[in-house]
Amino acid sequence: MEEMARGVTPLTPEDFVRYAAWFKALADPMRVRLLHLLATERRPMTVGEIVGRLPIGQSTVSHHLRILAEVRFVLPERLGTSTRYEVNGACLECFPAAVRAIMARP
Repeated sequence: MEEMARGVTPLTPEDFVRYAAWFKALADPMRVRLLHLLATERRPMTVGEIVGRLPIGQSTVSHHLRILAEVRFVLPERLGTSTRYEVNGACLECFPAAVRAIMARP
């Protein structure tokens, strides 16, 4: 109840699991770099475009995108036989709010 008195919303067991998954997804420097690339481009990109911009191969890019998509940091959009990926705009609010909640900041 002390959290409520300080204006901090208590976290649920589901919050802990979700936030841990988010940090686990960002625990790889290449995934952070990939997410940064998509955020900087501010547009959906295909795996081929991403491969052309990062020093890793197609299968590794696809693997990292799959992990980022599982936690919804990126959103896949199927177009025929290819898929384009873009940053989930909701993360711009949700992730910082999660960090504040974990650190017990209102």
